[in-house]
Amino acid sequence: MKVDIRELGKVTVVAVTGEVDLQTSPKLREALIESLKANTALVVDLGAVDYIDSSGITSLLEALKLAKEKKVSFTLAKVSPGAMRVIQLGRLDKVFTIVDSVDATLGES
Repeated sequence: MKVDIRELGKVTVVAVTGEVDLQTSPKLREALIESLKANTALVVDLGAVDYIDSSGITSLLEALKLAKEKKVSFTLAKVSPGAMRVIQLGRLDKVFTIVDSVDATLGES
């Protein structure tokens, strides 16, 4: 798994590539929590995620909870079909804000 973090105006984008599983999810969790320290809107780009398991979903949920506590926006963008299946199985598509592109979030803060 690879995590790329970039700032786009008032939005922090965390782009995830590869497989998110028990071995790699702590790295994702750390990147998300670190990114939330900036108190800017956070967008997690899951377009290049080949696989995500429950530990990866848990990392996303922990970051969502922290974002809500900080009162900052937390959005999943470009969710790959494989990741979307896992999210939908847990009915978490009703919990997360999900958009088709990172660009769709750039007007938010």
